[in-house]
Amino acid sequence: MGKGKTELVIFDCDGVLIDSEIISARILIRQLGRVGVHLDFPYVQKNFLGRSWTKVAAEVRVNYGLDLDSDFEESYRSELLAAFETELQTVSGIETVLEELDTAACVATSSTPKRASRSLHLSGLSRYFGDRLFTASQVANGKPAPDLFLFAAATMGVAPENCLVIEDSTPGLAAARAAGMEVWRFCGGSHLRDLSMEELVGDGGYRLFDKWSEFFEMAPNLRKPAKVTAYRDVQQDRQ
Repeated sequence: MGKGKTELVIFDCDGVLIDSEIISARILIRQLGRVGVHLDFPYVQKNFLGRSWTKVAAEVRVNYGLDLDSDFEESYRSELLAAFETELQTVSGIETVLEELDTAACVATSSTPKRASRSLHLSGLSRYFGDRLFTASQVANGKPAPDLFLFAAATMGVAPENCLVIEDSTPGLAAARAAGMEVWRFCGGSHLRDLSMEELVGDGGYRLFDKWSEFFEMAPNLRKPAKVTAYRDVQQDRQ
């Protein structure tokens, strides 16, 4: 299973744990349209999803000559979090995986700490991770640079070669590879449904799956052992 024994599973958040990217894209497109930058979903999907706000703002500055000031960012984040309050859902099946996972796990995301924490709370997933949440704000360079994954692994005390990263975005895949970690692409989020197999595979080199029910089929050694009831307990129950 990759380069070494898996001692840590690093989950991206948006599009992997929670089905949020389609919401983020919709609101970003609407907000950009209000300031004269008219983009469609395929463009946002290819160029923005999975990247930190700093990189999104830089892309808009370079390609459209517009500086997205703090007021724009605040408006976008406020509208996004308001939408999350009523629309946010987990990706189907992830709770079962987290319940049965028999190794350490954490989250490493390009989202801000406030957005990531609120997302995990609203979705009910925060109980699985506690304070094991790492964001791009903690490192110099966000994805596709390896900084965030390396920081998460170092904080968790696990060598990169013993980490398995679950990502959905191209920048995230590149970041995990650059960090020397095994990476699988989860493509079950709503925002990836229109992509062809060729687009999803890209330059390859990683496993591809679209249902969390497939996770332990690929990594049975990461599943908690089935609980075995002792024979004497069974006999006592029958008496």
